[in-house]
Amino acid sequence: MLDLFTIFSKGGIVLWCFQSTSQISQFFIPSVNSLIKTVILQERTSSNNNYEQDSLSLKYRLDNEFDLVFVIAFQKILQLSYVDKFLDDIQLEFRDKYKNDLARKNYFMEFEFSKNFKEVLKSAEEWGKAQACIPKQMRSFNESTKSKKTVASMIERKGDDKENKKNVKITDTQKNDKEVNHNGVSFNEEDLITQNRLKMAQKMGAMNSNKLKKNKEKVPKPSPKATKQPRTWPLGGAAKDISSLDYTKDKPNNNADSPIEIETNNEIVGQMVGSIKDIEIDSDSDEEESDEKFETAAERKKKNDSKKSVFSMFKGLVGRKNLTATDMDPVLEKLKEHLVTKNVAIEIATKLCDSVSSKLEGKVLGSFESVASTVKNTMIESLVQILSPKRRIDILRDAMMAKKNDKPYVMAFCGVNGVGKSTNLAKICFWLIENNLRVLIAACDTFRAGAVEQLRTHTKHLNALHPAKKHNDQQMVQLYEKGYGKDAAGIAMEAINHAKEAKYDIVLVDTAGRMQDNEPLMRALTKLIKVNEPDMVLFVGEALVGNEAVDQLVKFNQALADYSSSVTPHLIDGIVLTKFDTIDDKVGAAISMTYITGQPIVFVGTGQTYTDLKSLNAKAVVAALMK
Repeated sequence: MLDLFTIFSKGGIVLWCFQSTSQISQFFIPSVNSLIKTVILQERTSSNNNYEQDSLSLKYRLDNEFDLVFVIAFQKILQLSYVDKFLDDIQLEFRDKYKNDLARKNYFMEFEFSKNFKEVLKSAEEWGKAQACIPKQMRSFNESTKSKKTVASMIERKGDDKENKKNVKITDTQKNDKEVNHNGVSFNEEDLITQNRLKMAQKMGAMNSNKLKKNKEKVPKPSPKATKQPRTWPLGGAAKDISSLDYTKDKPNNNADSPIEIETNNEIVGQMVGSIKDIEIDSDSDEEESDEKFETAAERKKKNDSKKSVFSMFKGLVGRKNLTATDMDPVLEKLKEHLVTKNVAIEIATKLCDSVSSKLEGKVLGSFESVASTVKNTMIESLVQILSPKRRIDILRDAMMAKKNDKPYVMAFCGVNGVGKSTNLAKICFWLIENNLRVLIAACDTFRAGAVEQLRTHTKHLNALHPAKKHNDQQMVQLYEKGYGKDAAGIAMEAINHAKEAKYDIVLVDTAGRMQDNEPLMRALTKLIKVNEPDMVLFVGEALVGNEAVDQLVKFNQALADYSSSVTPHLIDGIVLTKFDTIDDKVGAAISMTYITGQPIVFVGTGQTYTDLKSLNAKAVVAALMK
């Protein structure tokens, strides 16, 4: 039994609605709103057009020609076999009846569709009952795809190339004689082609060897390079003079407790006042060349044929047929392979291509538009929308608001081992100091050896860059640490209380790195977040990872939800993307991370200095991704 069915435009105008009872709409409103917000607006449509929330199930269809959305809602426990057929039939019925009004975008008329709806629903229900009565029969072996495979097709031969097989010209005698018997062994066309290739390779190899013999005497010998001389160790390894091995002589003392002398007029001071600059990625590729990359063979042939005639320009003036999934499949397959090579997780690349296919299916192309350019432009729009923040994140403003309420703004950093949490925490700390905010760093990584010393070194360098005498004799950065082996949640709570008393503006909580499958450590992280309730939880991830980024974020978010006793657990609020300068144009990890959580990338770490902190530029990243 259907509980709710509605038809609305992509602009949000409800054209027609059916509800089984007068109060059922209030029960389904949150689910429909969630479908619109998380799927349709963010273009995260799937191939099965199914959306589930709590105990409810929603099916939807997109009509891209008239910009309509058809949504049907029912209880998840019900197994309705006719839903897909009903949606297809009701879409055709509504389109056929109001085709002229929909073409004129006349959405505010009164649509009398109750009678047609009941007829289509009754027909679909009868079809579902008839299908349930038909016993399912197993396919015979001859009907399966396995029966069509031959022994020759399952043998892998070295040196075979699928693309070359398509381009090989077959003679008329080979076309007529599909198989040739030689010494009692059956050879097909592929075997003949393989033999011909081997003969050609042998001839080419003989020719190249003769050329090498002739030119061997002419090639000058390279001059020997100077190599580093090894150190001599007399009498079994004991050095004559131990002092000669001390390479720290005549260098400043590196003791952590000694004062660090840094010039106060350093060039980096004063460069990060205000908002963080956007990251810039070089993308000098030609747009026409990138379009040709995703063109199908049929489109390329048609494009070449159109250039031969002077009057071919008038062919494009004729209206084109609606786009189908068959038209887009070759382009989307190339596009998916391109995204995977740019470090996008294969699962995310598949979902993105399915979303583009759902968005474009049924759309009428313009006069001079090709399938490749249309699909590519739609993919670019979707990627920019995914990377664009869904909500405004202004840490400076939020910190000022928290300061007015006499409490510090708390940011917690989490992530796997070795991604650069402490380093990028110091970069963010420098940016906050540049904007005249006092920062307290909570050393809650009580597991890794050297974690506290690393933060202590960063604190001394930051205080040397911004000495207290320049800030009304106030120390701008302080480290709160209790050593190793202590409870991280308790240290974070003590640090926040100390920040309130000492009037610090921001608390940066550094946590230990942990793998996403380590349940005890994930429970400890959940406890830290649950007890202290930070204003922002940032996940620190590497730009180097591909499919691993999906697994990390999904399991971190799942652990924070499962191990929390709260009804509304605090999940990841934003992402810090590190090592961005090591990947050239393979920026797919940014897409994978943002798509999984729906949360924005707040900071991007690029280099080794404190000023190497940027914000994400969605258009620049997408341009590099599609290059």
